[in-house]
Amino acid sequence: MSTKGEQDRERLKQEYKEHYRRIKEAKERLKRAEQKGKIAQAINNMDADNLLGSVDEFLGKVRDKVSHVEARLDVAMDSLGEDSDLEQEAKNEEMEAELKKQKAKQTLQQVKAEMGMLYSEIEKTADEIKTEKTIGSKKGKEDATPDNDTDKA
Repeated sequence: MSTKGEQDRERLKQEYKEHYRRIKEAKERLKRAEQKGKIAQAINNMDADNLLGSVDEFLGKVRDKVSHVEARLDVAMDSLGEDSDLEQEAKNEEMEAELKKQKAKQTLQQVKAEMGMLYSEIEKTADEIKTEKTIGSKKGKEDATPDNDTDKA
């Protein structure tokens, strides 16, 4: 008999589970139906003119903000363009200054080379004439050194 009692108990247990499952599903359907009813009532209570007015107001605010942002962007782009033009002019001026410096260096080197050639030509001519240097010659330096030694002593 214990097996028959256990079988009855299991059968009742399954029936209770099924019964509670149906109750739970019914409560969920009721809850969803109530929510749908509230939504439908809210939609029916809404005034279409007020809704459209608020949407138009919102869109107007969005358009204003967009136009302000576009204007600020245009100003920023214009100033960026001016800055790049100024930067380009500054770079051009720097390049011109550098070019002038290089030309000046080249001219200076050319003048120095010509002066060196002129000096070597003068020395060559002096050697041909067989003249002696009087200024800065070694004899003058040697004579001046002993006089200085006697003055110190």
